[in-house]
Amino acid sequence: MTTGKADAETSQSGSHSQVSGRRVAALMMMAEENISLSKDPESSGTSTPETPTLKDLEELLNTGRPSCNHVDEVWPNLFLGDHVIAHNTFGLWKMGISHVLNAAHGNIYCKGSHGFYGATIEYYGVPAHDHPAFDISPFFYPAAEFIHKALATPGAKLLVHCAVGISRSSSLVLAYLMIYHHLSLAEAIQTVKKHRWIFPNRGFLKQLRSLDIQLGEKTQQKNDI
Repeated sequence: MTTGKADAETSQSGSHSQVSGRRVAALMMMAEENISLSKDPESSGTSTPETPTLKDLEELLNTGRPSCNHVDEVWPNLFLGDHVIAHNTFGLWKMGISHVLNAAHGNIYCKGSHGFYGATIEYYGVPAHDHPAFDISPFFYPAAEFIHKALATPGAKLLVHCAVGISRSSSLVLAYLMIYHHLSLAEAIQTVKKHRWIFPNRGFLKQLRSLDIQLGEKTQQKNDI
């Protein structure tokens, strides 16, 4: 009886794993198709699939390579990195970085500030804490605007960073892609993950999911007019 029960539980677990894997694969395929559609100049608009569950998003984030460099270019002239590259002013100069967005402003590990970089780099600080209870959503739009204006500057290159370049900074980059490039959260994750492994904490991911829903509703309202 015990063996039969164990076999049944193992079978059920394997079944759940297969279903979960298929769901994530389908989510990745949808994201890829919608990214391609959004870049098609002849397209009348992007597809708006139902916002994935938090669990699906976490499984999507868990796919791909589990490591990253001190800095990676995740969008044209937009670099995502950690405090190591952020503190390397000579390295930033060699990269041609003209703007820095520090998502861990005031953190003891991230000493970036207007005074630290001087007049050579335009600086913007977001005093976020990498904790699920921290509300980073009030910074989504201001940070996205800073990124948008920086990338609209001829010859500009922007570094967005936090302590490790995985949670806080990636959340702001994802929000930017959603707000200004009309990508869904799943599409934005797929776009960034092609170049760097990221993993916003669960609280940030919930807030990004809420943003995804809000933006989707606005798009739907415009389409209904």
